[in-house]
Amino acid sequence: MSVSKRAVHMLPRRISGLITQHRTEGVRRNVSTEHVELPRRRQRSERKPLVTAVNELKRRARSERQSRQVVSEVTLRPPENGLLVKRLVPVAHEVYNARQVLFGCASRVLDIVPVHVCRVCGEVHVGTVPHLIRTCDVAGSLASKEHSWARGGIEHVLPLVESFHLYDRLGRAVSHEERLLVDRIPAVVELCIQAGVDVPEYPTKRRIFPVYNVAGKMIDFERKFPRDYSNGKDIQTHGFWEKKNSQRCSVSQPFPYADSVQGIATQGMEAWEKLRSGVSKLMTEYIAQTCGFCPEVQVGIKGHRARICQAYKHQMRDGQHAWQEATLDDLMPPMYVWHVPDPHSGKPLMNELSRYYGKLPAVVELFSQAGANIDEAYHGMMRGDVTVPELDEEKLVV
Repeated sequence: MSVSKRAVHMLPRRISGLITQHRTEGVRRNVSTEHVELPRRRQRSERKPLVTAVNELKRRARSERQSRQVVSEVTLRPPENGLLVKRLVPVAHEVYNARQVLFGCASRVLDIVPVHVCRVCGEVHVGTVPHLIRTCDVAGSLASKEHSWARGGIEHVLPLVESFHLYDRLGRAVSHEERLLVDRIPAVVELCIQAGVDVPEYPTKRRIFPVYNVAGKMIDFERKFPRDYSNGKDIQTHGFWEKKNSQRCSVSQPFPYADSVQGIATQGMEAWEKLRSGVSKLMTEYIAQTCGFCPEVQVGIKGHRARICQAYKHQMRDGQHAWQEATLDDLMPPMYVWHVPDPHSGKPLMNELSRYYGKLPAVVELFSQAGANIDEAYHGMMRGDVTVPELDEEKLVV
């Protein structure tokens, strides 16, 4: 027996509240079993969605403009004042170590589970037999929209997003003339360095005195009274053109990998989850910037000034990037691929049955085919509760 909305308002408050709570719990149960829809592919002229609303950005700009008119000190907290957030230093070390473990496990599993990439559109497929789903719809593709497959590597499973390494994260931005002089390192590594990880190859400035903000101007006392070991002597802020030593110093010890492929895949899956959760924690305090139209990322409070953007209407910006606040997927692109329900069957995924297949991040699909257990958060994405029919049975599906 169902109760209408008007009848609920006529009941006493306690009974109507119980009915509303029951309906809310039912909606939550239904939502948890629904399939997760992946974000659609953006158009070339479409900008990335903003993390913060435009009205909130305007309000912050107005308040900052008003505060600059008053000559008073603005209290800054770490990491805005140049100091480290002490509670996130262990998290930064865990993220740095988890990244090394993830790449080590992925490179070993790739020797067993092959990866294919399309030569035309760049779509990735994980599995022994490439799929037959006709989704190659770019300039230069075949009329049948079939893919032209080639053997892929770890860069297709874990795309590398680079950022300029900043010796002083509160200093000036990298200019266009310095774009070839400053090192470009993985954005996750740069985030860990700014959060407290010391890598000898990429020195960074560690402050013991905070930076003060007076009338919108940053006052740094360590520039006027530098420490003995941070006065710039014998410190190279860039080394892009120099050959690195073969024996590199590492902040972590060699990780003992498992003996079996399934054990290595399980370790890699744990490292993937630890890496994403750790990076999301670091990004709550340490800001990263991304271009609204291209994949460029810069870890820091401001974006660089290199005029290297070739995305939509870059001529109007003189090649400058349209910087906005970055998200977790900007630093770690998931690279969604088709999920293979039975990788040992040897049958390819068919184009006529594409609506029954789910998708997973490429690295998760790689470890799942190697025997690792998939977290429940991916079940709605991979459509594990959907039975894939045969080709002769598909026309009978209602």
